[in-house]
Amino acid sequence: MAALLYRIGHFAYRRRWTVLIAWLVILFCAVGADKAFSGATSDSFSIPGIEAQQAMDTANKDFASSAGVTGSLVFQAPSGQKVTATAYQDAIDQATAEAAKLPGVKKASTPFAAKTISADGRTAYTTITFDATTDTDVPAATQTQLESIATQASHSGLTVAAGGNAATTSSVGGGSSTELIGVLFALLVLIIAFRSLVAAFLPLATALMAVGIGTTAIGALSGVITLSSTAPILASMLGLAVGIDYSLFIVSRHQNQVRGGMDPHESAARAVATSGGAVVFAGATVVIALSALFVVNIPFLTVMGLGAAGTVVIAVLLAITLLPALLGFMGPRIAKSRVFRKPAPNPETGRTVGARWARKVTSPKLRWPAIAGVIIALLVLAAPSLKMQLGLPQDQQGSAAQAATMVSEGFGPGYNGPLLILVTGDDKAQVQTAAEETAGQLAKTSDVAKVAKPAYAKTADAALLTVTPASGPNDQATTDLVNGIRAERGTLEQSTHTTIDVTGQTAINIDLSAKLANALPKYALTVVLLAMIILLLVFRSLAVPLKAMLGFVLSAFAALGATVAAFQWGWIASAVGVQSGQLLSILPTMLLGILFGLAMDYEVFLVSRMREEYVHGSEPGDAVRGGFAHSARVVTAAALIMISVFTSFIASNEQTIKPMAFAFAVGVFCDAFLVRMTLVPALLSVLGRSAWWLPKWLGRIVPTVDIEGASLHAAQREPSGSGGDDTREQELVPAS
Repeated sequence: MAALLYRIGHFAYRRRWTVLIAWLVILFCAVGADKAFSGATSDSFSIPGIEAQQAMDTANKDFASSAGVTGSLVFQAPSGQKVTATAYQDAIDQATAEAAKLPGVKKASTPFAAKTISADGRTAYTTITFDATTDTDVPAATQTQLESIATQASHSGLTVAAGGNAATTSSVGGGSSTELIGVLFALLVLIIAFRSLVAAFLPLATALMAVGIGTTAIGALSGVITLSSTAPILASMLGLAVGIDYSLFIVSRHQNQVRGGMDPHESAARAVATSGGAVVFAGATVVIALSALFVVNIPFLTVMGLGAAGTVVIAVLLAITLLPALLGFMGPRIAKSRVFRKPAPNPETGRTVGARWARKVTSPKLRWPAIAGVIIALLVLAAPSLKMQLGLPQDQQGSAAQAATMVSEGFGPGYNGPLLILVTGDDKAQVQTAAEETAGQLAKTSDVAKVAKPAYAKTADAALLTVTPASGPNDQATTDLVNGIRAERGTLEQSTHTTIDVTGQTAINIDLSAKLANALPKYALTVVLLAMIILLLVFRSLAVPLKAMLGFVLSAFAALGATVAAFQWGWIASAVGVQSGQLLSILPTMLLGILFGLAMDYEVFLVSRMREEYVHGSEPGDAVRGGFAHSARVVTAAALIMISVFTSFIASNEQTIKPMAFAFAVGVFCDAFLVRMTLVPALLSVLGRSAWWLPKWLGRIVPTVDIEGASLHAAQREPSGSGGDDTREQELVPAS
């Protein structure tokens, strides 16, 4: 692989104008496709293979008017007044009449006819039924007009908000200006790391290019596939973070080589062949982990994973092609310091912060306390994950969030997530009996606020009941209610020869969360085994993969535990504008996949340099300290950049992305600073030579993967090289 990347680096440096123009053309085409083909995003999904979804499909077919796509206009009178006042009632009637005339609206029921007025008379809502089969079919123009109708009605003194599918849908690629904070902090870190303003902009340029191409390509696909509003934001967050880091590793190596006297052209090619190999490896691990989400068999999660994976692929390709081309434009200027007169400390002197830290954590007196301290700290952080509750909290913003709050205050939280009970059978009388008995039993249940009269299908033997829980759609009590109904339906089904299913969007979300929770152990095991295999290939060692696996698991669960405390328990939720409660059900799966790639990224850059020192003759302890001293600065910069980018997204407008960004930031901090830069050197110093041991029989089976360009170094060695170094290198790094 190193030889191939070496040739790519040479070509890109030499044909820099060609490479730059090619990538600009790709960016232009992606932007054009986005403008031409992008559609609206959706946060309601079809999930095959779960009971609630199958029942919903049947209900949509047999009860098109009752189970179709709906939205609402919610009205709230000022404190101490009622919506039944003449002025308010006229405004509500007018708004409902105007809504009923809009394109795509089947009907709109006034609160006064439908009796959807709160007990205190202050809040009411108009139910709007759309002529659509999915929420993505609701015309965007109609949603915009409904928002205008709400604004016009508010002139009467009412507070009015459009809710559900009546609210305007998020547009693809919508970001937040808070991302700029993360970018500016990343720029500051890059300036300090490179001591050059021009060099600092190179990683930013490639990362922004990756985000631009990735998110616009995802936007273009939104016209033909169902895409969540979170998907482009996740792709943007990952593309920005890994794009900067991957370029940082290559530019740092190139700059050091040029400062050491190497020709810039040769240096760029070698940086791509060495650090670029680690970049390809790290990117591949992220892509594999994200792409593997398809095994969960949830379409929207697969699309989200593939979208983010595609952006990471683009970031890797840019790092090994566009970056050396940009380095070609800089030439020898990359070695010049334009910001600080004092040069960066030389790791060879042993006076750097990294060198001093390595000496401390690997010293006989401190290495065991360091190991124990890190493990205990991570276990303490991970403890709250035992109480983790997963669900699908609605990512409502603006008018939709305001409408949900008004409904919850006026009617109760359950009105934001009603359940549908579908009764089907071969005999109408039995279906009617089962429906009425079910309604009667549920009406007596303390967790149920209201049960509507059964609606019967005209073309099938089926009945549909609308059940309003006393708790909100994301509350554990609602999940318990759904599970309780399903647990107790068996006797009635047998006596009436019917089938009773619980469905509705709330039930679908509950089933989806359960499906993800059941798939999580299998997915986690797959990711961990993948880490073992890949690291075995890279380092040809048994201890290194086992140690890396331990560190990854600890940092991942520490991140989950911290997120549970911060958002589920509400320690910081209100401070960042998120309601405390269940965590997004996809968060653990996404965290494991993404953090796995990032953890392996730091593992490769730290441990590969330690291994390089060892195979060139250093004693095990000296190899650990020397390799750490050379890699600590760039890994620290990469981790700080990653953390700053993720942290900036905590202040984004997307409520579902906030806990995810927090988990990523905590995970990177734990893995980079506690695991890779403390636990790893301490453990390797304890293991000594056994850290690099691989049984001979396994060494013959495991192929050699040249990540750090050993084949290039071997090609340049003199035939009369020293015997000791050559022998050790031949044992650990067979010539490729």
